[in-house]
Amino acid sequence: MNKITVLISEDHAIVRQGLCKLLEAVGEFEVVGQAQTGREAISLAAQLHPDVILMDIAMPELNGLEATRQILAVEPAAKVVILSAHSDDEYIERASAIGAVAFLEKQSSAEILTRTLRDVAKGKTCYSPAITKRLADGKKRSVDRDGLVRPNSARLTAREAEVLQLVAEGQANKQVAGTLGISIKTVEKHRQHLMDKLNIHDTAGLTRHAIATGVIESRVQFTIN
Repeated sequence: MNKITVLISEDHAIVRQGLCKLLEAVGEFEVVGQAQTGREAISLAAQLHPDVILMDIAMPELNGLEATRQILAVEPAAKVVILSAHSDDEYIERASAIGAVAFLEKQSSAEILTRTLRDVAKGKTCYSPAITKRLADGKKRSVDRDGLVRPNSARLTAREAEVLQLVAEGQANKQVAGTLGISIKTVEKHRQHLMDKLNIHDTAGLTRHAIATGVIESRVQFTIN
């Protein structure tokens, strides 16, 4: 019997390694790749064509929702299972809107995870009854297909979404340019377009927007006196 090939996209090494060991111990799964960023997930998905992609939401450089959207834009048949520490309605609705076929909380048991991956590999969509109901209720809000911005908000291009996340993560224009392989002037142009579309006038505002819309997670910082 052919094994189910899995690409794990998760930025925390201990979680990634644990998932890898768990799946390989079952015997019917083969982890063919491990991505630490959303951009790496896109690259590996294109190279490896795994049966299932297990995708965390909160990752550096490019969050899992935008990575999923870009993967499915190129390969609509790809099967992406979102794995998240959060199950807020907005996250679930966005995941569904961009084409993810399942949504799992990180608190899920190993049995639920493996069963979901098996079902997804067979072509099933795996949302729990509770989540399915929440999705049905959420349709009234007509979530944008980009999965990144709220209803009635400005639609961002893929590049603008990438720039937004990198700026919100604290990268200066020169760093963003290096990460994306574009010129500083191009970064400045995208940044200005972001501010114009979102009616935001400073970096702090962009960061707040990124946190509020799930592009990045708010990270608590501790100061030692």
